[in-house]
Amino acid sequence: MASLVQHVAGLACPPLSGASRRPGAPMRPSALVCGTYVLSKDEKERERMRQLFDEASERCRTAPMEGITFSPEDLESAVETTDIDTDIGSLIKGTVFMTTSNGAFVDIQSKATAFLPIDEACLLDIDHIEEAGIRPGLVEQFMIIDENPGDETLILSLQSIQQDLAWERCRQLQAEDVVITGKVIGGNKGGVVALVEGLKAFVPFSQVSSKTTADELLDKEIPLKFVEVDEEQGRLVLSNRKAMADSQAQLGIGSVVLGTVESLKPYGAFIDIGGINGLLHVSQISHDRVADISTVLQPGDTLKVMILSHDRERGRVSLSTKKLEPTPGDMIRNPKLVFEKADEMAQIFRQRIAQAEAMARADMLRFQPESGLSLSSEGILGPLSSDTQDLNSGEGQSADE
Repeated sequence: MASLVQHVAGLACPPLSGASRRPGAPMRPSALVCGTYVLSKDEKERERMRQLFDEASERCRTAPMEGITFSPEDLESAVETTDIDTDIGSLIKGTVFMTTSNGAFVDIQSKATAFLPIDEACLLDIDHIEEAGIRPGLVEQFMIIDENPGDETLILSLQSIQQDLAWERCRQLQAEDVVITGKVIGGNKGGVVALVEGLKAFVPFSQVSSKTTADELLDKEIPLKFVEVDEEQGRLVLSNRKAMADSQAQLGIGSVVLGTVESLKPYGAFIDIGGINGLLHVSQISHDRVADISTVLQPGDTLKVMILSHDRERGRVSLSTKKLEPTPGDMIRNPKLVFEKADEMAQIFRQRIAQAEAMARADMLRFQPESGLSLSSEGILGPLSSDTQDLNSGEGQSADE
């Protein structure tokens, strides 16, 4: 580099334009300064990436398939071989990604479009898909029930899956012979239609415990037991009478049950006690006279009542709150106290009844010492004591004399 500088320094350079040299002035040699520009590390990396990009861009333009062994035909074949089962009746997992007024679109990880109609969203009749809990993001298992031939859209259903589960549940409940609750949603001349496990079931009027019409039972929940469960024939028949018989069998005289005031009549109030209507006569409301029942009770009130009598054949149950009053008139002045003390007062009532019955039996046995029983001073029956035997024996001897 030094020799090059010396060589170049010895060269005469022409004067700059516009510059003048005095005649006779000695010519001065021009100096040439040389330098080298060094790239930074980041600049080198940017330059390398630019070159790679330019090369890749050129390959895409001139030879896009160079080095690629997977053809478009191979891609189509792979999609076909890895696609999910879309046969009618198949179960498939999908994610709801959009809802409309008519249903919901579902992503089933397939090239096919899938749609859930609103009438296939659940067992109930709904107006909006959201009423069935269908919202974007919901992941659920669906059943493929049809295919639209126009655009090959798969038609999905949740209702079909829910129906299968509901029928299985009904068969299980029938086998267990349990009492269930169904809501009456309609009726005809032959009976009422009740909703049970999401399915529509028929209850013939011959299997309804009380004489009533379909309109009177509409929207009410009634106890039911299964009579027939036939999924193939679509027959689901239940009985209210059988359910009531089971419930009534558990009612004992003197027992206290929770009830709800259904309606008021001039002669008393009808109380719903677990699906059974009992009559709380006006004379059994309180020890004090009740001139107007509506001043003491109102439809919808919850109260505790005692079972006074139960006519299973006629389906009638007589109730009382009078027997549960700690002091006469409490049902009028302080019904809350009657509710709180109901079980305690019922126990006292049952003890009195038991004592009275024991005394009645003792009177019958008084002239029958061979029975070996006697009544204590507390009114409790027990084995006949020796003193009592001697006394009875003496009475017998006196009578003989």
